[in-house]
Order: sequence, then C-alpha cells, then structure tokens
Amino acid sequence: MAQNPPNLRPDLARAQVPETRNNQPKIGMVSLGCPKALVDSERILTRLRAEGYAISPDYQGAEAVIVNTCGFLDSAKAESLDAIGEALTENGRVIVTGCLGAEEDYIRGTHPSVLAVTGPHQYEQVLDAVHQAVPPSPDPFIDLLPATGVSLTPRHYSYLKISEGCNHKCKFCIIPDMRGKLASRPAHAILREAEKLVDNGVKELLVISQDTSAYGLDRRYDLNPWKDREVRSHITDLSRELGQLAHQNDLWVRLHYVYPYPHVRELIPLMADPANAVLPYLDIPFQHAHPDTLKRMARPAHGAKTLDEIAAWRADCPDITLRSTFIVGYPGETEAEFQTLLDWLDEAQLDRVGCFQYENVDGARSNALPDHVAPEVKQDRWDRFMKKAQAISETKLAAKVGRTIQVIVDEVDADAATCRTMSDAPEIDGNLFIDEGFEGLKPGDFVTVEVDEAGEYDLWGRMTS
Repeated sequence: MAQNPPNLRPDLARAQVPETRNNQPKIGMVSLGCPKALVDSERILTRLRAEGYAISPDYQGAEAVIVNTCGFLDSAKAESLDAIGEALTENGRVIVTGCLGAEEDYIRGTHPSVLAVTGPHQYEQVLDAVHQAVPPSPDPFIDLLPATGVSLTPRHYSYLKISEGCNHKCKFCIIPDMRGKLASRPAHAILREAEKLVDNGVKELLVISQDTSAYGLDRRYDLNPWKDREVRSHITDLSRELGQLAHQNDLWVRLHYVYPYPHVRELIPLMADPANAVLPYLDIPFQHAHPDTLKRMARPAHGAKTLDEIAAWRADCPDITLRSTFIVGYPGETEAEFQTLLDWLDEAQLDRVGCFQYENVDGARSNALPDHVAPEVKQDRWDRFMKKAQAISETKLAAKVGRTIQVIVDEVDADAATCRTMSDAPEIDGNLFIDEGFEGLKPGDFVTVEVDEAGEYDLWGRMTS
C-alpha cells in the first residue's frame, strides 16, 4: 500500500489553513492509501474548515481524529487497523472512513470503540459523525477558507481527481465493490477547479482517477459549457484543455492510471506538442504480460498488443516516459508465464516500474482461483523482476548524463535541492538532486540543469540557468 510519506501525512503535516482562534473545535486527520484517498481527505477537511473547525497537526490537540483508511490489500487493511488503534490509543475519539470503511463489522471486530464508520467518499456521513462527536462552533467573521480549500500536499503541486469508481471487473481487485462504478465529473467542473489551483500558485496538476482513460464514458462523452465554447467529457478533450491552461501559465500536467485503450494514442500528439503542457508521461497499470495470466486476472489488455502500442507511442513522441506496476505470483502463474513477463519487460524497456507480490484480498474473486503460488516462489520472482527493472532504469538514466533538462524543485535543505524531471511523479518515481549553487531555490521553482551523474533510480545535476 502506498502511504503518504511523513512530510505529507495529514496527522503530521501542517495543513494549509489560517491560524486557529480561541475555543475553536479541532479535528485531526490520518490519511492512508493512494492519492485518490488524499483528495478525499482534503475535501473532508475543506468542508470541516468551512464549518469553523480547526485542523490539528497532532493527536493530543484534536478533540476527535478521522482515519481515512485503505482496504485494497490485506496488508493495507492491517495497516489501517493499526492506524485506527494508534489513534484510539493517542486520542480515544476516532471516526473511520475510506475504503475499509465499507467493512464496518471487520473494523468493529477489532476496534469496537470507534465513534462511527463510513465508506469511501461519503463526505456527508463523515461530517454528520464529526458534528455528533464535536459540535461545530463557527464564526463567519473569522473562519475564512482559502479559495483552494485545505491542501495536504506541498503548495506547488496538487492532485486533480476527474472521476470516481471503475467499470472493470479485475478478479484481484475489490475497488468497484467499495467505490462503485465509474462516475465522471463534468468537464467544466474539473477545468474550473484546475483554474483555481493555478490561480493559487500550483505548478503541477496530477490528474487521477481509478481509470483515467475511461473518463466520460458514463456521461456518454457529453458536451459541457466552458467559457465561449463547449468541451466534451472525454480524456482527449480534457487533456487538451488542461494542457493549454498549463502552457499559458507555465506549469505541468501529468496523467496517472491510464489504461491502454486504443484512443490513448490520441493523447500522444498532445504530449509531443510544445504548445501543450501535458507531460510526455503515461502511468499505465499493465499488471502482467502473459495472455493466460491476464485472462485469469480478467484484465482489459493483452501483452503482445501493448508492445505494439508502446512502439507507436514512442514513434510519435520519442521522449515519452512510461511507468507501470505489475503483480507477480498471481494464482496459477507458472515459471513459463513469469519468464514471459521478464522477456516482455526486456522488450518494453519501461522507464519506471513497480511490482507487488500477489495477496489475497477479502472479497476478491481471485481468492478462489486454483494453484496459488508459494510465498517463497513469489519472493524469488519479485527479486528477479526488480533486478531486471533496476538494470533497465540504471541504463536509461545513464543515457541522460550530459543532457540539459527542465526540473521542478520539491524541497530545499542544507545539503541539496530535491527536484523532479518531467519523467518523475511525486513520491513514486526518482529525483534529481542539485548539491551546488542551490541556495536561492525554493519549492515550485522551474530550473534548467545539466545532468552530470546517474544512479539506479536518481539523477544529479548542476544548474545552467
């Protein structure tokens, strides 16, 4: 499970809200899971802040704590239960929400004293639970909410959620059961939010959903009024609008969780167009490459066809960065199937790769599949996969030495400026470090660097401007 890093954890970070007033009720937040859950946490805190609540950065200062849980894997469920237990120990008054909240009996079986349990994106129910536990005490003359609401990420980048839910029926996944079918936001609502974020200094928009390339399907790609024109609820049209907005304001747009549908190839010319700021970066969850494994997963993809798509994408946009995640040790995976995955990876030469060992998830249909893979075999395959992925990464990064590229600054400390290239998403990809002449930099700055050193996953460079 991807957990927010220490400097982004809502229970540890200082949320970007005005200072508190005397006797203002305070709520704490622990947010676990993916960026989509982080957006949910931000929306909950924004609503609470608008009602006069303050956001506490620690357990002790809060009158109640909300734990936004993850329930995607059994290990994620265990971590969520641990987080609930920690909040109960440190504070005692806990409201649970998020994906694991869909399993109230499971939560109360371990933690019967939680005040309330709600499911994912049930904002009203969370607010009702907070009202009951800690009555609001608003002061309309003092409680002023920033235009962008409460943000739990650094000021220079923000996640932009374009839809909820998923229509796929992958056997290892229970997200459709927890979050429902695809529900896309209207295009004009997304663009309006993007403009507000830009107006408040955001330099990178990270577009997220469960299935970004399916955006608008449930709306039948309807037309939405936007300024002097209409915009279709389709990922190509939305990306074009976001890219033009970004180009006009000197910022980046990055697409995450894109399934390799045929119409994805329409996005590639946008990424290759210097007048459009959609980054040449695709985050595509391929999961595996062998057709039999993909069939057992019930995945909407085929390994051989994706290689053809990758070749076409690179032909149209040679600088495109491809990242993906894979599962090894899926039930029934043979050594031959795993070797096909390794061979596929050799041919695909993906830039950024993550890998998970298969886990049973309560309620997933894959649990009932025959021929589960032994833990030691899964570990061996994970080791072999990551060794190959690391070698590919190291070779690709070494080829960047001597190149001049643009980077965005994420953090500056006494030793170096930690930056990212266009090929790196926050928290999941690599970094570029500037360790000389960086003292005047600040988070959100764009600078040009010459790469002078490469490692397995990170780069080092010196400023040229």
